[in-house]
Amino acid sequence: MITDISPNLLQSYQKEINSYDEILGANGQVKPHWKALFDTLEKIGMKELHSRNVEIINKLRENGVTYNVYENSGSLNRPWQLDPIPFLIEQQEWNNIAKGLKQRALVLDLMLRDIYGPQRLIKENILPPELVYGNTGFFRVCNDVKLPSENQLTLYAADIARGPDGRMWVLDNRTQAPSGMGYALENRSVMSKILPELTNGMFVSRLSPFFNNFQQTVSALASKAKDHPNIVYLTPGSNNETYFEHAYLATYLGYTLVQGDDLLVRDGFVWLKSIDGLEKVDVIIRRIDDDWCDPLELRQDSRLGIPGLLHAIRLGNVSVINPPGSSVLESNGLLPFMNAACRFFLGETLIMPSVATWWCGQAKEMNHVLANLPKLIIKSTNRKQKLRSVYGKSLSNQELDELRKDILRNPSEFVAQEEVSLSTTPALVNGKIEPRFAALRAYLVSDGKNYQVMEGGLTRSSAVRDRFEISHQYGGFSKDTWIVSDKVLDTPQKIVVQQTASVIHHTSLPSRSAENLFWVGRYCERTMATTKFLKITINALQENVNFGGSVKSEHIHVLLKSLTHLTLTYPGFIDEENSVLLKNPYQEIHDLVFNSKRGGTVACSVESFLRGVITVSDKWSHDTWRIINLIENSLKKIKSSDPEVNNPNVIQKVLDKLHTRLFTFYGIISESMPRDKGFYLFESGKWIERILSRISIIRSTFSFKNDLNVENDLIEAVLINHHLLVHYRLLYKSHLSLEAMLDMVLLEENLPYSLSYQLDALAECLSKLPKTSQDERLTKAEKAVLEASTKIKLTDISTLSTYDAETLYRENLDSLLAHIFDLISSVTVSLTDLYFTHTVIQHSLMENPENSDTNEI
Repeated sequence: MITDISPNLLQSYQKEINSYDEILGANGQVKPHWKALFDTLEKIGMKELHSRNVEIINKLRENGVTYNVYENSGSLNRPWQLDPIPFLIEQQEWNNIAKGLKQRALVLDLMLRDIYGPQRLIKENILPPELVYGNTGFFRVCNDVKLPSENQLTLYAADIARGPDGRMWVLDNRTQAPSGMGYALENRSVMSKILPELTNGMFVSRLSPFFNNFQQTVSALASKAKDHPNIVYLTPGSNNETYFEHAYLATYLGYTLVQGDDLLVRDGFVWLKSIDGLEKVDVIIRRIDDDWCDPLELRQDSRLGIPGLLHAIRLGNVSVINPPGSSVLESNGLLPFMNAACRFFLGETLIMPSVATWWCGQAKEMNHVLANLPKLIIKSTNRKQKLRSVYGKSLSNQELDELRKDILRNPSEFVAQEEVSLSTTPALVNGKIEPRFAALRAYLVSDGKNYQVMEGGLTRSSAVRDRFEISHQYGGFSKDTWIVSDKVLDTPQKIVVQQTASVIHHTSLPSRSAENLFWVGRYCERTMATTKFLKITINALQENVNFGGSVKSEHIHVLLKSLTHLTLTYPGFIDEENSVLLKNPYQEIHDLVFNSKRGGTVACSVESFLRGVITVSDKWSHDTWRIINLIENSLKKIKSSDPEVNNPNVIQKVLDKLHTRLFTFYGIISESMPRDKGFYLFESGKWIERILSRISIIRSTFSFKNDLNVENDLIEAVLINHHLLVHYRLLYKSHLSLEAMLDMVLLEENLPYSLSYQLDALAECLSKLPKTSQDERLTKAEKAVLEASTKIKLTDISTLSTYDAETLYRENLDSLLAHIFDLISSVTVSLTDLYFTHTVIQHSLMENPENSDTNEI
């Protein structure tokens, strides 16, 4: 809603500026496109802008946009932060910036080819050999690792910022696995939905042409696969800080998201381990660092890479973007020599300068650095050395002396950069528009010979005024980047239409993804089964306020023991000697809900469910993510709240909300998820868990005969647990019969919560999964389900209710259900042997902080 308000935002902002700012031109006047933006902000008004900002926060959370921080152990992930005020660059200026970026990309590509080739830069004394051979990103084994194209540096990202001369300067190069493209795309998507009117008076260039160019480049590298190239997106796993982006881009580009253990090298080719068997891989887009790519030839302790990958690349049987070894270009020590390399290769001077940098490996430069330490920023030559930037002006005299000694001990390991006043840009901080330092990460993709630049990028700004700390690791936030013009520009784009032999009906499902989908189904159903039965038990307790002295308390004893059997939280209520627990059951019930450290509790099951969900992030739609976000909110509520142990109302509210959200998750999955192998594995997990939980409750409540009144209460509880009480009353009115109840919950094939229906549904799901052999009619899992279904359908209900007069034990009922329980439990083992035997350790759930550097944003 547009409102008319008076305080002039532009004038107020100009009063805050104390250095060069993006809104000002060389003449000190406000640039026209910034003027148009502030005019629109004025019309919107600060109150509405705050409201839109809240919408942005909610939208990002609903879409599951996160940035994981390794030190942030208290949460699964951190929400992505997006400033509602975009970063603007005029189209004509951007064209000059793009020209400089293309030139730098060409120089870096030539340097990469030279370093792993003739090494003319070293031989001609243009590049000191220490900056190559002492570079932690240089790997001799990568000398013959090449792409089948002229350019070897396929993807390139440059961090740039405006210097005091008004020009954009290059601050850093990202060459091995540049991150942030997906976040830039998501930023644009969110901004266009929530603040579309900000574009009034200007035209904003689109991002999609860049991604089209990227897809065409990848397809060209997969030219050996004539029909349908198999392209995979290699991620370190769900604990990686930018994992959201990996899943997001894999889905957006239509590539299969994999981890290292999903791939293997055999006969010189890379294969994907899918539930259909081995599938040859043509192109790998990697998001893991160079040294983790191949434990046979690079880092031996890597669990993220593929053993033998370099050999497969050498044979030309797979292309990897970017090829291992490209991290050599990320050394800060190369920046002082970029201009000389440009003149050597292209006979040109760099169009876009680097920030002034001195490498201490040369005596003259080292002496300059030592003499000017208080004015400089000290960094590691090599990124892997993990030295955070040191601002000389912030050090005491003693600290400066220590730093001088460190530099003198190992001068080649240090570089110094001039601390210059970079430009600021408007940002919404704490309800006010203020200037903040900002840098833009620009992206380029090779078409084989030349480079195309994204018309935009990922801008990051500092959360702290007058401090240039823009990394999201340290609290920085992002901005949508707009390349703007006052007219529509027709940018010609070469579209390559791929010739396909036939319509594609098959998509790869890695065995790891298959396993996680299966367990997402199981943990979701496990949580629902626990919450449902907890609610039934709490209701029974509330209806018997004198529990402990009431004659009707026996059925509650049975329900409490059934709860322990269901959750496997022994000894729990099974411990007959712990009379205190039975007299005051809310203490144990409270723990079964809120204790996330105890297996089988609600909190623990939800955590496991969410870990599985995040691991297969690429499988969920935006609607699904919205409800996943609500389920995560329920978990936060459970983990943060500390309700009174004896306050069942609070516990009931928590369980009600969580149960409803999980049911909604099922509904969205049922309505939106493709009926592919992943869906049927998810459903199989759901049905297996549902069958096992219902059997557990029936066995623990009716394996022994109780007093008639107690048994009637238990019958009603089980009917409620199966969502069948209303249906039962329609048929039998108020008459409660064990045989009628067992007939309904075991044999009625039209009721979704009957055992017969669930077994049929499980059998249907298993029939949709691939067989190991075309001659195989039924897998072991299918045979087990068929046997269980047959036994149930052939059973005589009247015999199930019989019991031994002395022991009161219903042997027929208990032995039948025990046998079916064992058969269905064996289905999980069979599915694991058939589809999930791809790894021993779930690396997706392991922390690997040493892989965080390249992906830092």
